Amino acid sequence: MSGDGDTAAITQTVPTGWRARLDVRPQLARVRGSAIAILQITVAATAAWAFAHYVVGHPAPLLAATVTISSLGLVRDARPRRVLETVVGMLVGILVAEGFVVVVGPGWWQLALALGVTLLVARFLSPYPPFAIMAGIQASIVMSLPASQPFSRLIDGIVGGVAALVVTALIPRNPRSEEARDGHAVFAAADAAANTIVQALRRGDALRATRGLEKARAIGPRIDEWRASLESGLAVAGFSPWLRPQRAELRRHQAVLQAMDFATRNLRVVARRAVYLCDDGQRRPVPAELLAELMRGAALVGESLDDISFQPAAQEAVRAVAVRLDPAQILPDGSQGEQYLITALRPLAVDLLTATGMPSADARALLPRL
Repeated sequence: MSGDGDTAAITQTVPTGWRARLDVRPQLARVRGSAIAILQITVAATAAWAFAHYVVGHPAPLLAATVTISSLGLVRDARPRRVLETVVGMLVGILVAEGFVVVVGPGWWQLALALGVTLLVARFLSPYPPFAIMAGIQASIVMSLPASQPFSRLIDGIVGGVAALVVTALIPRNPRSEEARDGHAVFAAADAAANTIVQALRRGDALRATRGLEKARAIGPRIDEWRASLESGLAVAGFSPWLRPQRAELRRHQAVLQAMDFATRNLRVVARRAVYLCDDGQRRPVPAELLAELMRGAALVGESLDDISFQPAAQEAVRAVAVRLDPAQILPDGSQGEQYLITALRPLAVDLLTATGMPSADARALLPRL
């Protein structure tokens, strides 16, 4: 675990002034992370427009491009089902608006009727709010732009949707890079929270213990982000023929995620115990060192996301702590609160062992009997 010396700071330096204003690294990282998505959108939209124009014969196939761009987007969730749902939503809007153009013609009140009906139908079909918004936008475009023949724009929309799905399969976004980044963010957040708790126990610092609890509680959203990117990655890997070999590794990461979800919940329990204990201002180096050792093992689990060869070392590091977690042996003269804190480390150790690939039953069997 990084920075577990007595001088570790509660806060970190935030760059200000001209250095912060001239630092373009966040912007470059954002562009780099969206490079595949930009390539997808460019290729698909151009191909859809060209097909609708040169093959189908439509003079201005605007919707072929807009449906493609809107359905792919730059969002994190690139799973084929989400792309398909977005395409369907836009096609609903186009279909309803085309029907209104044929029956009552264009105009402001016709636009109002078409838009209202489109939104009602879309909300009936899907609970996902962007579904209705996408449908409404396409309906507005159809009602505003003339067409040479009825339902020609529906054909353009279908061409754009097919192009988006084909590109999703043939030029897939890398599912590993996004989810690995989210996974490392979880481990970094857990390390930061545990480090603060360790320092609080070493110093008997109630304020620092409270800060550690706040950090532990803040890990939840990062777990959710990792879960979303993993689910998206598995869906894309199952849809694209080029990425199917990655499914096994993504499933391994999914098992690590599940274990770390439980581990971070138990870290919050440890943090609450630490807050209670540090209220008296007494130093407690023994439980602090035990938690520090566990989190050194957790750091190796994080390294194993990129290199599975770290798994045995991570398992051994956590196991070396787990086999000693007997409160009566570690702190025979400790208070009840101190022994409760040692007890709270036991499920955390089990979860970390599970994250290394050990069956949970075997992990629990390593703990000393109480």
